[in-house]
Amino acid sequence: MNKKMRFLAVPALALGAVALAGSPAMAADASYSSTLGQLNGTTGTGSITVDVKGDQAMVNLQVSGLAQTFMDAPYPHVQHIHGGAKGVCPTPANDANGDGIVNVAEGAPGYGDIQTTLTTSGATTPAEGLNLQLGGQGGTYSIQRTITLDAATKASLESGTAVVVVHGLDPATAGVPAEVFGSPSELKPELPLGATSPALCGTLVQSQMGAMPSGGADTGVATESSDSTGMLALGGGLVLAAAAGGTFAVRRRAAQNA
Repeated sequence: MNKKMRFLAVPALALGAVALAGSPAMAADASYSSTLGQLNGTTGTGSITVDVKGDQAMVNLQVSGLAQTFMDAPYPHVQHIHGGAKGVCPTPANDANGDGIVNVAEGAPGYGDIQTTLTTSGATTPAEGLNLQLGGQGGTYSIQRTITLDAATKASLESGTAVVVVHGLDPATAGVPAEVFGSPSELKPELPLGATSPALCGTLVQSQMGAMPSGGADTGVATESSDSTGMLALGGGLVLAAAAGGTFAVRRRAAQNA
């Protein structure tokens, strides 16, 4: 290579390196995972991996051992990726009113608003947070599908503040009296508190892309998002599970009147 060619090659290589480093799709590619921790007396388990390439994410959610039915109907568990807060799950210490259940309002400051609804099919926007038909059905189920991530969810994943929450408690294991489990939800008073409260929770932690997910999870909480928009979004997801709780409450009243 003559002197003139060498002179041109140096800046060309430098520009190429800058362009590669600045590619948003490549920079965002990563794998995230979490082993979901138990909340509110839950005896079930859950794990999730989220492999991101550009704005596409391959989600693999495995859940087992949750409440199975509400009066002979599959229990509809809704689950979401929350974000925009502290990236942590609640603990019993967050039970501000001391009723024995950490409800949505008490957990929201840690994990934030719904950013993606982990539906079994169809849309995954926060608007689907109330769609019972697209939630997990029964006590054991899986969701394995590729979804499109929005900018907010990607930002939470990359900042380490994305939290997966599965909703819907089992009245047999919640560890509270029936009157507490069936008391009005703070999100929708006609629904039982237990059905709208978080059962499993874990912060998504980045792992090496291409490596087998090794489980790692975490149960954390905390956030701030005290604005009404955030609470409404969170409430949406919980109301889904709460709808099932409504059925439970109605049936319980029917049983009592029988």
